[in-house]
Amino acid sequence: MMFRWILRGCAALALWLPVQMASAQVVVTFYSHDLDDHFPHAFFTLEGTPEAGGVPVDTNYGFTAKTITPAILFGSVAGRIDIAKPGYVAHSKPHFSMTLTDAQYAAILGVVDKWRDAPSPSYNMNTANCVFFVGEAAQAIGLDVAFPKKLMKKPRSYLEQLHQLNPQVTDMRMVGRQKDKRDDDAKPAETAVAAN
Repeated sequence: MMFRWILRGCAALALWLPVQMASAQVVVTFYSHDLDDHFPHAFFTLEGTPEAGGVPVDTNYGFTAKTITPAILFGSVAGRIDIAKPGYVAHSKPHFSMTLTDAQYAAILGVVDKWRDAPSPSYNMNTANCVFFVGEAAQAIGLDVAFPKKLMKKPRSYLEQLHQLNPQVTDMRMVGRQKDKRDDDAKPAETAVAAN
């Protein structure tokens, strides 16, 4: 009798595990960072596990000048892929997210590699900055993308426009509002429990 229960448990696990593994995917979220002691900046995060499995991903990518000097105002300078620290990401504005297939994940990493390996000087404030970088990344994963000259130095405005072109993506402002509402809804219950 016990053997049957063990066998049934193993069979259930065998059916459940592939479904769980297949549902793992990487999520990209596009961010902007307003002016502070850094330039305004656009970047994206990647979080999750590829559908095919492997090591979980938790990173971010942006593109910037290697050295911030007045030279960036006058032409091309050396550029680099930038990985922001967690505190920087936490104080940035998430605009929208999208769950990626493994092909889309490979495509966005291809954009990172292309920009990382570009011959120097690769950063140009007018033609190859962080906004162009995230635009190309969005294009690589199949989003509708435009590169309007008036927005190419305005990360927040550019990502808002990109979101308008792609209403199918997850609006992170709504996710934040839903989370805030759930937190607010939970507070009275927590207070009631604490009172008992």
